[in-house]
This record gives sequence, structure tokens and C-alpha cells, in this order.
Amino acid sequence: MHRLFPAITALFFSGTLFAAARSTTELPFADSISIDGITWKFGEPVPVGRFVNGDWYVVGKVTVNSVHPAPTAERNGSILNLPVDQGISGFDSRVSSNRFRANLRAGFPCAMKPGDALISSISLDTIGTHGPWLREGNETPESPVKTVSVLTCLSSAVSADAFRPSYCDRQQTIYHGESLCRDLLPNLPKVDDMPDIKSWARHFRRPWLDVCFFGFDAAAEYQAMYGREVARAVGIGTLMLLCDYTAAEKESLLINIIQYGIDLWGISRAGYPGWQAHGGHGSGRKWPILFAGLLLGDTAMASPDAAYPELRFGEDMQTMYDQCWTGAKVVYAGHQGVIDGKPVSTTPGWGPYEHKPPTEWADSNKIGEDYRRCCTSLSWVGEALAARIMNATGLWNHDAFFDYVDRWMTENDSAAVKAISDARGWDYSANWARQGQCWDAFVENMWEEYRASFPQRIIRERSPRRQTGSTRRGMMNRLHCNKTGCLYSINGRVLSNETVQRTGIVLVKERQTLYKSLSLPQ
Repeated sequence: MHRLFPAITALFFSGTLFAAARSTTELPFADSISIDGITWKFGEPVPVGRFVNGDWYVVGKVTVNSVHPAPTAERNGSILNLPVDQGISGFDSRVSSNRFRANLRAGFPCAMKPGDALISSISLDTIGTHGPWLREGNETPESPVKTVSVLTCLSSAVSADAFRPSYCDRQQTIYHGESLCRDLLPNLPKVDDMPDIKSWARHFRRPWLDVCFFGFDAAAEYQAMYGREVARAVGIGTLMLLCDYTAAEKESLLINIIQYGIDLWGISRAGYPGWQAHGGHGSGRKWPILFAGLLLGDTAMASPDAAYPELRFGEDMQTMYDQCWTGAKVVYAGHQGVIDGKPVSTTPGWGPYEHKPPTEWADSNKIGEDYRRCCTSLSWVGEALAARIMNATGLWNHDAFFDYVDRWMTENDSAAVKAISDARGWDYSANWARQGQCWDAFVENMWEEYRASFPQRIIRERSPRRQTGSTRRGMMNRLHCNKTGCLYSINGRVLSNETVQRTGIVLVKERQTLYKSLSLPQ
């Protein structure tokens, strides 16, 4: 069942409407187009255009005569209108765990009409040729897919700042780069161990496949293959966007992460159940959706599980409030976590266990504690911190996640490690297994520098200053301040300090209230 939303009206902060859509007659005609090693050839010259991230589109009914590299019965597969089924894939027959479905593959010539999206892939000659991005050691990715590209068929041309609709969005919701609320991004002073922003932009530029669960057909050449690394990647990427790079330096990474969020949102709207807890596999997808919604001013996208309460995200399923044996008030909820406080898995020991002391743990609880320390907690810190800095904890709508991350980073687990060893014989004394750390030094440095400046609870205070230069008047609220400045809101709308100074407290353009929690109590 598809979930439909009316198209939003996009306005942006320059005070003018975004660039008008081009006429189809203004587009060039081509009999073939290429991107990232994939070439589509058409039956005749067709109007073609490019989205803001560089992906191609065609206009009107077209026939794709062939694709290169040419598909075989088992390699280099293409799929027209990817279904939202977690358990299947049609790109390569080597996909793990009997997930391959040959009937998903598009044949050529392939007829396309507006609303369609064709995803074409290049297979790896040998699985494991590309090591898993962001992972250490000698692990070999299971995916046989090297890279994918998306060809979208539209009913008309769009402006050059248009994002590609999600490859699972048959309604083809179009968002625009000029509507991005870039003023919501602070310019925090950089810290040590800053990653290369250009390299990260390249990793996010091509489409990330996120339907077949466990990353079985993820694009191995550039995509994060495991949820732990997805969470790390989106945390690092968005934290970089909050630092004091120039706008030009941020732009490619910003556009590409927003596109990833749009893709995930389209998957969700099409009926996908979500990225549920299963060790580290379900992590990292909520924040890019929320981040994109916040920057685009789409209220539903900015709070995805409020729009769709049945959507599942690993971070939320694996954190819950309870009395922990360590004295904490928040616990890790196990390998497959909980829904509404109840264990999801029927496998004994795969649900909550920290409400009991280690002397009462079962052998099967070890998988929970192992994954708590190796593959979840230390990867969540970046996205949690980025959400705090952007005042998005209310939009996230699961406070236990943020409180758990605080616990992970601040709770001294020396006594706990000894107690677990004494009771169960499980040794978590190695440096990699200890609390109080992130996987990535950059994230640790950002946490140390900025966590204390951005409390979870939004600080509201009345100000005598009023909005001027507008027909609407409202009370300005200071949400929080740090050494780089303050973040404000008017009538529940977020303004950066830069906007306040530039506009003289004029809220440019009427916009939807992004989240009700920012409204000043009367």
C-alpha cells in the first residue's frame, strides 16, 4: 500500500520563489546518456536533463533499447520500479541467502513512462574486490553489486536545482535545492581529525541501495555496507555540515546527504516497514530522513515515525527506559530490541536484559552485550550529537535514544566489566569494547567540544524583541547558545543567528511550523 502526501509548497530563504521549471523544449535531446560506467541507449533521441545531484532524467514515454554493461542472466541487472520488499533482490544471482529473484530484472528494450525509475547495476567480477568502506580488518562484503545508477522518467522538465525523486516514489515528489534552509546549519569551529569533506561527498553522490535488508545488494564500491557504518557515515557527514566550512565547500555533501534522506523517505512512504533492530544492521536511516525533512521544511519527513508510527528504526528499538543494573535509568534493549516495550524476537535472550544483574543473565544474552559494545552504541554518537545541535531531539521522538548515548559516553563501566567477567566469564576489558568512546576520533572530538553546549531539553525564554518588517508578529525565542552564537525561533520557526542579524528579525517567507515543541508556551 502506498502512502501518499500532497505536494508541499517549497519556499526558500532568499525571499523569492525558486527558479521556474524549464520547458521540455529547452532540454537537449540525446540517443544515449552515461553516468558512472553505465550507459542507457534509447530507440530515438529523447529529451534529457539532470537533477541537482547529477543524476539523469528523461521526459515523456521513452524506450531504453539497451544498457551497458550488457546484462547477462545473472549479472549487471536492472530493475524497473524497485519493490519495497526487504527479502529480495534482482541485480545479481550471487546475492546472499537465496534473495535473488530473476523476475525482478528488466528486459530490454524497456519501455518507461512518467513515474518510472530504472535502476541499473554493474556487478563485481569477484565479490570482495572492494573492501567495506569505514570498516577495519579483513572483512569481505557479501554484496556482489559494484555500483548502481538511477534513470528517472518525468512528465515534464524540472529546474536545475531539483532533487531526484526517491527511486521508490512513484508519485515523484520533487524537492528543490534552493528551498533548503541552509541557515539552520551552524558554523561551529572545526575540531581535530576532520575528515576530507570532498571524499565524503563522493561516497554519498551515487545512489545507496537500502531495500534488501542486511546490505546484501549494497553498492560495494562506495556505499556503507552495514548499519553500524551507515550510522557512522551519516553522523560524520552531518557533523561536518555543522562546522565552519564555506557554503561552497559544504554544498556537494549537503546535496548528496539530502538526496539520501529523500530516497529513504520515498522508500518509507511506499510501504517499507523500516530498518528494524538486528544487531547493528538497522542503524543509521532515521537521521538522514529527519535531517532532510528539517532542511527541506517538510514536516512529515522531519518526524518520520510520527507520520508513520509503524516505521521501525534500530536505534529506537534498541534503547528504552528501565532501571539498569548499573544504576542508569536507560538500557540497551537487546539484539532485536523492543516495540512498545515488548521484545520483538521470540529467540530467548534477544530482547532486554540490562534490567537484570549479570548473575541472572542467560548465555543467550551474550549476543546482546556483544553487539551493544561492538556494533551499535559507539556508532550512534555522531548522529545523536548532530540531532542535538540542530534541536531535533523532539522531532526524533524517542528520548531514550539520546539518554542512552549520554550513558554510553559518560558512564564509567570499569566496575561493570569486572562484574560481567566475574558472573559470566565474558571479557569486555579490551579497549575496543569499552564505553565512553566512539569509533571515529572526529566524532569523539566533536562530542568533547560541543555536547555540553547543546542540552537535550530545549531552553525557552521570552524576549522583548519583536518581529519587524512583516505582517505577522511573534515572540522570538532563544533556543540555545554556544560560543559561536545563538539559535532562535519565531512562532515556532527556527532561525539561525546569522539570519536574525541579516534580516533584522524578519522571518523571510511564510513556512510551515517545523515542530510544535518550539512554540513558546502562552
